[in-house]
Amino acid sequence: MSDGSSFYITTPIFYVNDVPHIGHAYTEVAADVLARWHRQAGDDTWLLTGTDEHGQKILRTATANGTTPKEWADKLVGEEWLPLLKTIDISNDDFIRTTDERHEVNVQKFLQKLYDDGYIYAGEYEALYCVGCEEFKPQSEIVDGTGEYEGQKVCAIHSKPLELLQEKNYFFRMSQFADRLLSLYEERPDFVQPESARNEVVSFVRQGLSDLSISRSSFDWGIKVPWDESHVVYVWFDALLNYITAVGYGQDDEEFARRWPANHLVGKDILRFHAVIWPAMLMAAGLEVPKRVFGHGWLLVGGEKMSKSKLTGIAPTQITDTFGSDAFRYYFMRAINFGQDGSFSWEDLAARYQAELANGFGNLASRVIAMVTRYFEGIVPPAGEYQEVDLHVQEVVRTAAADADAAISRLAIHDALTAIWRIVDELNGYITEQEPWTLAKDDAQRERLGTVLYTAAEGLRSLAVLLSPVIPGATTKLWEALGVEGELGALTAQPLRTAGDWGQLPAGTEVNGLAALFPRIDAEAVATV
Repeated sequence: MSDGSSFYITTPIFYVNDVPHIGHAYTEVAADVLARWHRQAGDDTWLLTGTDEHGQKILRTATANGTTPKEWADKLVGEEWLPLLKTIDISNDDFIRTTDERHEVNVQKFLQKLYDDGYIYAGEYEALYCVGCEEFKPQSEIVDGTGEYEGQKVCAIHSKPLELLQEKNYFFRMSQFADRLLSLYEERPDFVQPESARNEVVSFVRQGLSDLSISRSSFDWGIKVPWDESHVVYVWFDALLNYITAVGYGQDDEEFARRWPANHLVGKDILRFHAVIWPAMLMAAGLEVPKRVFGHGWLLVGGEKMSKSKLTGIAPTQITDTFGSDAFRYYFMRAINFGQDGSFSWEDLAARYQAELANGFGNLASRVIAMVTRYFEGIVPPAGEYQEVDLHVQEVVRTAAADADAAISRLAIHDALTAIWRIVDELNGYITEQEPWTLAKDDAQRERLGTVLYTAAEGLRSLAVLLSPVIPGATTKLWEALGVEGELGALTAQPLRTAGDWGQLPAGTEVNGLAALFPRIDAEAVATV
């Protein structure tokens, strides 16, 4: 088990049946913000993401496109999923593919252990199956079709007809773990978050668990069951194991002990797999369960979940090509309460870009650098005697930094940004009230002018550190403009949890020119996106 300094965070691994949309990017950005925060705070951080490449859905997609599943996966990963990480500035430490040998070999080791220990048996199964979910559907997620699917049973999530499958499969004795799971949820109430997700999971398990079919014999695109190669491993049983195969399970005990257990970020539609099936699998194998499973909400467009099949999918580049990656990252972390559903709109994105990023933060940075350049020849002046108004700024910075760190610890990224933005608003108000341009006209106010501009510049230093996990591009430019030594994000330059400690910007530091961090965007360009 890892020590207290370890922060291992994962995204789901995404199906390669189609190209990514902003719903996928939303999860990636959230995980990246948390990873960057912990990394800069000095924690032993590891961010894992990747792709899920087995299963019937991938097989059918590849076949429909006249290629093999592996060739299809290679194409999508190389042309779409890896470029996505660059598009939105993801600082992942690893990228796992379920077709990687390190994964496939150790999935078989895990499965063999459960089989040897008596947790897997052969049996027959007949049930309605959703290829989109890659899951035999519980009754609660089976609904009557309408329109072209009238008279058929459809998946409540995908609204597509279900298939009646009857197979001889291997089963995992998941029913044996219901009581242990309920005890886990009781003893560790923060294991599943947010509270609404926890309540859903507890209610599901209290209804009783069935054993889980963990193999398929009707197709062959998957990892072979080690004792019966006529079967392949059920895609979810395979995919969930990526979280441990990527950090050494079965091949590097030291690395596994260093990293595991993990914090999982998942969409709420796959919560049950991660909060019920996954910990039961780990219990059966005698392994530590995850630290926590956080089920975030959906991105909604026109009131519906983001979906390529329903033509509501929006490619991340549709946003970043106009607004940039920093604005993409900021908007989704700021506008949506992480854990709840959130509606995306172009109008809200454009309004927040202009009001909060361009006018609020960007203009503040430009004004302060420009005034230091104009009134002190580009040299950060020393502060004189602090007045009550200056000390108030210092207190706002200090408390906002502490509040933001506390919010990050509970994965409330939106609350962290709200806290940090108190500094932006405070500094803008402070400059308006102190009127350094007026002070500059009076030589007798020279020391006071220096105190005001030092206070503003030091506040910007704190903002650069605190906002760097969210908008790394803009804050790096600001850091360089402030002339601070060291690389932003490097612990030697600025540990994040000391960002609110006052006085770290040395007087005498030479600032550099700063172009607009968030340039004005033509309204016509936004309208045509």
